[in-house]
Amino acid sequence: MQIKNSVVFVTGASRGLGRAFAREALARGAAKVYAGVRNPEGFDEPGIIPVKFDVTDPESVAAAAKFASDTTLLVNNAGIAEVTESLFSVNTEEQSRRFFETNYYGVMRTTSAFQALLPNDGKGGIINVLSDATWSVIPFLAPYAASKAAAWSYTNNARAVLKERDIQVVALHVGLMDTDLTKAFDAPKSSPADVVRQTFDALESGESEVLADAGTRALKQTLSAKVPAYIDPAAR
Repeated sequence: MQIKNSVVFVTGASRGLGRAFAREALARGAAKVYAGVRNPEGFDEPGIIPVKFDVTDPESVAAAAKFASDTTLLVNNAGIAEVTESLFSVNTEEQSRRFFETNYYGVMRTTSAFQALLPNDGKGGIINVLSDATWSVIPFLAPYAASKAAAWSYTNNARAVLKERDIQVVALHVGLMDTDLTKAFDAPKSSPADVVRQTFDALESGESEVLADAGTRALKQTLSAKVPAYIDPAAR
């Protein structure tokens, strides 16, 4: 599908990657861009329509889908992440539930609410923002990685089902990006604007997957190895 003349709904669009998706969609000629945000009053982006939205609240998701019923492209970007104290900490289960509620169930309920709105003529699509943590061994991010791994599996199954309606589903796999979410990490980071450009280019080229940085591409290549990176991190 093409971004030009499409109607785009981006979740988690108040900052970072989500805002970059909304801005780039507008720059590429989208007819309308909705920004799903928790606080519409604090959102000020010319030409972009803020919509009160919380992926953890089914009523909020349903109301947003009703309001933005002309959506042709859904970008599931909303997500949370934080460092885990210990893989075996008493707090890890509660933390994992919060991650799954947003990063997995949020994607599920938003996709379920919006998929019926999307056109069946090759002009509808969904982009799901995933993570290279899915294929990594990073104990202090284990609960987060598990939620993204679940979202990856859901994305692959949704793609198979929606293909019957000629709706494109693109999975974006990416490592650290230069956003507020990762400011505490001292490591190489991708530009959100560059990641968005790659993703929209892939969508418009009919691709199903984006590996947005060198580290992610290296990780993916190990999946078929005898000893992949998710077993031996040194294989990366």
